[in-house]
Amino acid sequence: MKAATVSVIGRPSSGKSTLVNTITGMKVSITSPTPQTTRNKIRGIYTDSRGQLIFTDTPGFHISDKELNKRMQQETISSLEDSDMILYLLDGKRRPGKEEETIAELVRASKVPVVAVLNKSDILTEEEKEVGLSFLASHFPSAPVLAASGKDDIGVDEILIELFRIAPEGELLYDENAYTDQDLEFRISEIIREKTIENLMDEMPHTIFVEIEDLEYDESEGHVWIRAAINTERDGQKGIIVGKGGENIKRIRKESFKEIKRIFPGAKLTLDLRVKAQPGWRKNGKTLDRIFRS
Repeated sequence: MKAATVSVIGRPSSGKSTLVNTITGMKVSITSPTPQTTRNKIRGIYTDSRGQLIFTDTPGFHISDKELNKRMQQETISSLEDSDMILYLLDGKRRPGKEEETIAELVRASKVPVVAVLNKSDILTEEEKEVGLSFLASHFPSAPVLAASGKDDIGVDEILIELFRIAPEGELLYDENAYTDQDLEFRISEIIREKTIENLMDEMPHTIFVEIEDLEYDESEGHVWIRAAINTERDGQKGIIVGKGGENIKRIRKESFKEIKRIFPGAKLTLDLRVKAQPGWRKNGKTLDRIFRS
């Protein structure tokens, strides 16, 4: 029996969250075409007869001096320090540059086993495949180098084979039926944030965060009450989230409700969404401490 923790690292939009969701077979991380959707370290758990792999989906590594990006960088770096292995994803649709070199150096400096993957192989040209695989082979000469598509579940079995081959012997760290260790409030807040991003992608992808203000469950009645706040930076942005006649917030609530209901099968669900402004939250240390509490 084998057991290991695996940090999944790559640039924003390299497909990390999609791959983790594909491997676990469940929705663990929110996904979006918008870069840097993942902010926190998010753990997905995969178990089969070979053992257990605990994947940490890290924020996309992006070079920036902004406080929010610095926090996301630190989330990624701390994950590398705590893991048994690293799964490094290269987005084959983007030619490697300074940012990719920085990530590769971080991975090499960690001194732990690496499995290097050229992702999005289903949409790459032959030239893009050649460039990507060459970059990975030259930077990680002793590591397995694979091509895969997390979106289309191509090459994922081969990734698991290599990870289990490298993984150390050990007992299961989680129940064999577990697929994530996220707490309930975090999972709900991420669902609401995903639906907000999907509906307002062009307007404000990075100016919102979601907090669960109240979560109550009446077992006798089988009723769950959730009150959540979608927070933005300026009062003027609140109207964009709400939309004309409340159409945006209604759509966000409807789509969030549908997915949150899966967490509480058979229960009656009441979801109350509010929109608030917290000026300058992306530079506020106390607010960022709450967001990066994991």
